Amino acid sequence: MYHTTKKAKKTNDHDVIQDYLANVRNLLARHKLVEDLVHRQDMLHHDRVETLVHKQNRVELQQLLDKIESQPVAHILEDLPSDDRQIVWQLIRDERKEEIRQELSDFVRAQLVIEAKPRSRSMMIRVFDLHEGLLRQVPIESREDLAKVNPVWIDLVRPEDEQLAWAKDIFGVELPNPKELTDLETSARFYVEDNGEVHLHSDFLLDRKDETRNVAVAFILSKNTLFSVRDKELPVFRLQRLRARAESGYVTEALDVLLDLYAAEVEYSANALEDVYTELEGVGRQVFRSHMTDDEAAKILAAIAEEEDLNGRIRRNVLDTRRALSFLMRGKFLSEAQHADVREILRDIESLDGHTSFLFNKINFQMDATVGFINVNQNKDIKRLTIISVVFMPLNVLAGIGGMSEFTMMTEGVPWPVAYSSFAVGLITIGWITFAGLRFFENRKIKKNPAASRRES
Repeated sequence: MYHTTKKAKKTNDHDVIQDYLANVRNLLARHKLVEDLVHRQDMLHHDRVETLVHKQNRVELQQLLDKIESQPVAHILEDLPSDDRQIVWQLIRDERKEEIRQELSDFVRAQLVIEAKPRSRSMMIRVFDLHEGLLRQVPIESREDLAKVNPVWIDLVRPEDEQLAWAKDIFGVELPNPKELTDLETSARFYVEDNGEVHLHSDFLLDRKDETRNVAVAFILSKNTLFSVRDKELPVFRLQRLRARAESGYVTEALDVLLDLYAAEVEYSANALEDVYTELEGVGRQVFRSHMTDDEAAKILAAIAEEEDLNGRIRRNVLDTRRALSFLMRGKFLSEAQHADVREILRDIESLDGHTSFLFNKINFQMDATVGFINVNQNKDIKRLTIISVVFMPLNVLAGIGGMSEFTMMTEGVPWPVAYSSFAVGLITIGWITFAGLRFFENRKIKKNPAASRRES
């Protein structure tokens, strides 16, 4: 009886799962059917109708999946084709996915994990080819997609080991891990491999309100393809992509892309220097006031130090760019037109050198002026303490005498309130006379040298 009941229960569970599977397949079939019909019709508001149909079908399918327990959902995923499985998996709520994943076979579980990765890959690896004189980005979702293209530039931002392996297998290029791009010796930054690959490790400026630093970028020129690897998205690369996509003939080969990146970096550094100018002008207006508190001076020093750090990073950055361009010129990798472009970039770098030197002097001057204000404030405090100590010096002497037994003998027969009141009045009078004398000599000094007194105040 028990075995009969157990067998009947299994049969019933199987029937329930089959019913759920049939309902899921019907909803998926309706989804595809309506989608095909919408695409075939030339109707007004085509996109709006398509989106509405998608939402309605997705909502119905999601409501059905919410009612089904984890184990039946796992059975449904096992029985569905790969494309339908992905659609259903995306509609399952995140809080249920881990429990359902435990019920899946290793093959299906691995497939779901692998097929979920391509969404983020497009952000890690960007591939560009030349199309009608324009740089065109090619969407890459798998290794097969990468093997089909004839790229002129492959840009990798924080790539996974898998993407680095793709580049090695397809193009035969050993790309460095961006986490290992640290400060290298000059001999290790620019070199040529025996197979003709050109390697350059350069610093690119990242200047944001919350972050300012130099980001190391590795370039590899191999078989008319430029590979760039870094661990941070940079404004220069975004600018280069926009320009090359918009202007026909902007780049014609991989080396043009590299030179334009260096040119854009010099431009970006020049804009950063303009921002330094603007900030220092604001600081200068505060420095050249007639009075400054110590708290204000501390804030000004912090602002000056920040601009000095940025100026130093820009100077180091353009120096690194100059060395990279000089390496390309010495290596005879450039055509005549590219030589002319490099000479133009080097002239821009020379002009930036002059600006960074001027800013360095300006920063030093403003820092010295701010420190001078701090010293003046300290001198004023010391002066006040000196006046107080001079005023109370004779009073301390008299108070010491007043505390001796001789004072008691001298005022014998005089009531003590009268004696000590007279003594206190005498102390106050002497203190006032001392202070008045100090003020008299100070005013006399001011009359003799008014210019020096104005600087002191």
